[in-house]
Amino acid sequence: MEFVNSECLDRVVFVLNNGGLVAFPTETVYGLGGNAYDDKVVAKIFECKSRPQFNPISVCYRDLKQAESDVEINDLAILFAEYFLPGAVTLILKRKISSKISWLCSAGKETIGIRVPNNDVALNLLKRLDFPLAAPSANRSADLSTTSPKEVSKSLQNIDDLLIIDGGECPLGIESTIVDLSENNVKILRQGAVSIEEISDRCKITPTLCETNVVKHYCTQKPIIMNCKKITKNDALLAFGKPIPYSRHCLNLSPSRDLTEAAQNLFAMLRQLDSTDAERICVMDIPNRGIGIAINDRLKRSI
Repeated sequence: MEFVNSECLDRVVFVLNNGGLVAFPTETVYGLGGNAYDDKVVAKIFECKSRPQFNPISVCYRDLKQAESDVEINDLAILFAEYFLPGAVTLILKRKISSKISWLCSAGKETIGIRVPNNDVALNLLKRLDFPLAAPSANRSADLSTTSPKEVSKSLQNIDDLLIIDGGECPLGIESTIVDLSENNVKILRQGAVSIEEISDRCKITPTLCETNVVKHYCTQKPIIMNCKKITKNDALLAFGKPIPYSRHCLNLSPSRDLTEAAQNLFAMLRQLDSTDAERICVMDIPNRGIGIAINDRLKRSI
């Protein structure tokens, strides 16, 4: 673990360009950032946070124009950008077909939560990268969100090679407000640093409060059968390690039984198998340890 001066970002950019993770300040809390286009990197974020399930995580951009390559920018997004970006809001927008964002970031859903942080260090970093940053809060899942470099180092001491940009204390110290604009109306999925009253006053819109909808995941059309030892000719197989034989439709999360590799492939492979003519998706046994706990948790949600 190493602290880096906020004015010297060359090392940080090098680490991110080579698949590493960094902790960086925003106006709300510190984020744990990595290349949002790289499934392996995003899977590593989940693993390092010991995240118990694949909750969606926000993606940080330098501005709304950059985000346009990955999400549909509707009129409400333009309105919110005028009043609140850069700022402490996360906007949920529809994913573009051409988007390169890892499906892990949105838990397999057709939407992506985007942020443009109102923090000079974060924005200077984002301007030097050719990709946006997947960036949940920089803490282990059981811990409180972190608002200083010292808190980050204490919470994420399990990441030996983590670079922490020392940007001082976060001025707001509370998470962003999550606003779903994907259906051309305004739903507050999580109250945060920007109040509902402020949104109403500035945008002349009355949002709907729907906090229970924060955690959403991609749900398959086909039933999922876990811990399969054998399959029928009408089944698709999601393998792990050596596959069960005789499947017409088979994808392997990790032939080498690497749980991180399995996590990075999970949503993309579920989608591919869900599009076949198979009747069910049969999943081989996946060890319930480390990030395997999150994989099994996600699969159980479709049973």
